[in-house]
Amino acid sequence: MRAVVRRGPRLLVDDVPEAVAGEGQVLAKVLSCGICGSDLHAVHSLEHTVEMGRRSGGGDTIDPAQDLVMGHEFCAEILDHGPGTEQRFKTGTRVVSTPWAFGPQGGELIGFSTRFRGAYAERMVLTEALCLEVPNGLSPETAALTEPLAVGLHAVNAAHLTDKSVALVVGCGPIGLAVIVALKRRGVGPVIAADFSPARRALAERLGADIVIDPSQVSPHGRWEDFNVPATLSSMGAAALSGRAMRDAVIFECVGVPGMLQSLIEQAPPTAHVVVVGACQEDDRILPVIAINKQLRFSFVFAYTPDEFAEVLHALGEGEIDGTPFLTGAVSLNDTPAAFERLGQPGEDVKIMVQPWS
Repeated sequence: MRAVVRRGPRLLVDDVPEAVAGEGQVLAKVLSCGICGSDLHAVHSLEHTVEMGRRSGGGDTIDPAQDLVMGHEFCAEILDHGPGTEQRFKTGTRVVSTPWAFGPQGGELIGFSTRFRGAYAERMVLTEALCLEVPNGLSPETAALTEPLAVGLHAVNAAHLTDKSVALVVGCGPIGLAVIVALKRRGVGPVIAADFSPARRALAERLGADIVIDPSQVSPHGRWEDFNVPATLSSMGAAALSGRAMRDAVIFECVGVPGMLQSLIEQAPPTAHVVVVGACQEDDRILPVIAINKQLRFSFVFAYTPDEFAEVLHALGEGEIDGTPFLTGAVSLNDTPAAFERLGQPGEDVKIMVQPWS
């Protein structure tokens, strides 16, 4: 079967061995799969990705010297059932799944494993117990958004927001936009969104951001006092002495570049909670004493829970989330390497879907 293969530091389309369902697994036809920023990074820096996983205590699931088929944001159609399955889904059922597979080495992340290929391929193997049926005739492209939108929901859940929270989302790429969606579903307001891209600022506003800011023109931190969030230590002291009502700042860092954490440490209001969603892949430096003086809190978040994944799929199926603004392009397998190049440059794209049968 055909697949997009990472071979060395480049992508190519090639034939790979046919997918075969093992114990407890189903064989599925890939209908749509989103291109993720982690995939973009892995093409040129897979060895670094593997090293970071090992240093984090993760399993040894990738051999960078072998071909790798990525793709973990997918919707697929059931073709066949392997041994030991309950056959809960009829042939032809459309499903999504958290991107995990279980084999002799234990759990492995689909698309970041050289034992379990990802969804940039015509067919793939899934664990039956993790599959969820796509509800209400949801399109494969929209259903495939379940995975990145669940990342945004998990970040918002980790923030432990209250009715006094004022949220700032720094970076309006796919994950920043997913955070905005989750915030508005929670009824949080105001939500401030900052991004250099006019197109992404427009999408943030379309998805519910109350204030959108171009950080090249105005500081994202310039409006805190407007919403009764003390912007400095002296302002917080004066507010406390006067008995003035105060709100709290929650900042979602969705950029993931060196220097961003230190920038937030210096500019964030006192007692702010910074939720780090952007995955900086390089060494970085911070000056902790400023964060100490301000009593800042930092939470670093990753992925989502199965319940959060299922909640997002249900919300998409019920129309509570409109996935349309995220879908900015679709490509065949042959055009996928060029799409990676396109996404590697700043532009207007949010989510490009790979459609192996187009």
